[in-house]
Amino acid sequence: VQLQASGGGSVQAGGSLRLSCRVSGTILSVFWSKTKAWYRQVPGQVRELVAEITGDGAINYAESVKGRFTLSKDNTKRSTYLQMTSLKPEDTAVYYCRFGLSWGQGTLVTVSS
Repeated sequence: VQLQASGGGSVQAGGSLRLSCRVSGTILSVFWSKTKAWYRQVPGQVRELVAEITGDGAINYAESVKGRFTLSKDNTKRSTYLQMTSLKPEDTAVYYCRFGLSWGQGTLVTVSS
C-alpha cells in the first residue's frame, strides 16, 4: 500500500486549502473498511489527529478544527480529501494522511498572519 498526499502550500490567515490523499495497492472493499485519517505535526511536537473517517462512515474531528475542516472520501478513486477553511497560523504544520497502518509522505501547510 502506498499513499500520495498533495495540496499543501502557503496561504494567509482566513484562506483555504484542499489536501488530497490517494491510496494505491488496495482493493475497494479494503479501502472502504479501514479507517482513513489526516494528522498533522509541528516540529518538536507530537503528531496529532486532525480528522478521521471510520469504516462505518463515522467522521471525527479534532476540537481545534471543528467547523473549519471537512473530511471526505471518494471510494472509486481510493482517495480522501481534507478541505480546510478559515485557516489560522496555528494550523501551520506538516499534514500526513493515514490508511490503516500506512502513512503518506506529508505535505506542508503554512498559514501566515
